[in-house]
Amino acid sequence: MAEESAGMDRVPEFLRGPIHEYAGLVRKLAGANARALTLFGAVVAGSFDPDRHVVRNVLVLGEVDLEVLKRLAEHGAKLGKQRISAPLIMTPEYIAESLDTFPLELLEIQQQHVTLFGQDHFVELTFAESDLRLQCEREIKAILIGLRQGLLAAAGRDRILGELEVDVAAGLLRTLRGMLWLKGDKKPKPSAAVVDAVETVTDRKLHGLRTALDPTAEHSWPEFQRLYEDVAALSVIVNAW
Repeated sequence: MAEESAGMDRVPEFLRGPIHEYAGLVRKLAGANARALTLFGAVVAGSFDPDRHVVRNVLVLGEVDLEVLKRLAEHGAKLGKQRISAPLIMTPEYIAESLDTFPLELLEIQQQHVTLFGQDHFVELTFAESDLRLQCEREIKAILIGLRQGLLAAAGRDRILGELEVDVAAGLLRTLRGMLWLKGDKKPKPSAAVVDAVETVTDRKLHGLRTALDPTAEHSWPEFQRLYEDVAALSVIVNAW
């Protein structure tokens, strides 16, 4: 309980009750196999918006137990209404073995996280620059392909393009944080500050990305074009690093 109380200080007050219940549920279902429960992202970064965000979390198990996951899934509807997402399921071994394959995802957790109970498996992670740079390049190129395919699938419907812009921008932020890490800027930042910093290190304004991240902005064909141009430029830049 003391561990949870300490971690809850960074959680929005209206979410503390549901998250406390969730942590208790996890411990009840998994018992001693539940090694740690870690929250990450907006819920601990001071930027949580219940209309746009969910409580992202990692459940670290001593070993993966499908029966436990099945029982936890039975509570999914209630947890979803409380804005608590299904946990990422990891083991200590999985985390250690994934530093070279999923460095961006693990870095994202490391930069903004709180461990409610158990050992903090993320605070001391270290990453190889070559692994991180390669995943940044791969992710941006994948985003470019997704934008092209999304444009074709939208069949001229601006509303679909707008939804694609928002999804792409949210996913791109993880890669931008990785790019900053490669340039020695390893402190966690809110979204707007990430864009500011990337514009500085790349010497390029990212007008399309800024619009895509703005929930009040208009999302239509011109904005889609500007976002595509930003991503294409970032692909060239990171490929040269």
